[in-house]
Parts: sequence; C-alpha cells; structure tokens
Amino acid sequence: MMMRPKKRSLTLRGHRTSVSLEDAFWDEFCRIADDNNRAINDLAAEIDVMRGTDCGLASALRLYVLAQLKKP
Repeated sequence: MMMRPKKRSLTLRGHRTSVSLEDAFWDEFCRIADDNNRAINDLAAEIDVMRGTDCGLASALRLYVLAQLKKP
C-alpha cells in the first residue's frame, strides 16, 4: 500500500521549512534521531548541510534513513 507524502514542519538553523515525507520515512527518521539522542531539527539541519545542491531536502532525508537502515 502506497501512502501519499505529508507536509512536515522543521526549523533549520532558525528558519522554518517543510518537507513532504511518507509516514514510514518520517517515523524512521524520528526513531533514528531519538536513538541517537538528537532533536529532529538538529539532525535535519545536519543533513541539509551535507546534501549540497544535488537533491531536495525530502530526498536527502529519505536517503539518510535508507543508509541508516542498511547499516549492519
């Protein structure tokens, strides 16, 4: 079953923004942040800096979640 992305609000370095993510990616992103004692805004800001200009923030968050899930 495919779920449509939902808009999620974030604050990155003091600036409000939003990303459209599916529940499964958002839930995993929040779990990863929690497991690492990180605030979701801080983790998202770090990913935002690392992504450069090649992809959007939502795609960068999905790729980050995927990479974390593939770690042994």
